[in-house]
Amino acid sequence: MFCLAPHCCFCNIRIVAKQPVPSGDNAVTSFDSAWQDVRADGDIQFVGKAPKPPEEPPQWWTDFLDWLREFMGPVSEALVAAWPVLRIILLVLLAAGVLTLLWVILSPYIDDWRRRRSQIEGETWQPDHSVARRLLDEADALAAKGKFDEAAHLLLFRSIEEIEKRRPDLLRPSNTSREIEQIDSLPEAARNMFAVIAEHVERGVFAAVPIGEQGWNASRNAYGEFALAENWRPRK
Repeated sequence: MFCLAPHCCFCNIRIVAKQPVPSGDNAVTSFDSAWQDVRADGDIQFVGKAPKPPEEPPQWWTDFLDWLREFMGPVSEALVAAWPVLRIILLVLLAAGVLTLLWVILSPYIDDWRRRRSQIEGETWQPDHSVARRLLDEADALAAKGKFDEAAHLLLFRSIEEIEKRRPDLLRPSNTSREIEQIDSLPEAARNMFAVIAEHVERGVFAAVPIGEQGWNASRNAYGEFALAENWRPRK
């Protein structure tokens, strides 16, 4: 007979077996004896145990749940009945919230744009009359020699210098005359003047068409009407 120690298993199991006996009756007797030994071991569970029932909740908690169920029942039914209208109201509130958030985010930029726009509209950017007179006299001297292209170029370049002096951050070296005349930050009167002069200069540069006296007079009048305003008398 041999014995298996209980330390080798997860459960405290002890198995006792006897050496098999070839004869039939003795074999049955040995198995029954071994089985009885196993069943007699108190460390082995052969009958299932019912789980311990959960503890009953306190009475106050049960009463609260009953009250909540009675209270929320009609409320939930009312919400279900009003859902078509309630859904629209919620969507409107959601849209209002999104618009409010966008306004909070964008309002500083909008105010800054309005402030800069009002400043631009209030500015005339007219050069000093004495400076404008000297520029026109210098350009007229070139035109009197038949150098109409150079005279128009002079007005254009001095106008660009005036823009750079007032707004150093506005222009880039790569800006063309066409791009400058479309800058919204320029006052409208300055853009109109610049557009007339730039048109004649570009025609002479890119189309190889001389500006001529007519183009020069148009450029001169555009600059004079902008820089000298009421004191200007256009040349025919």
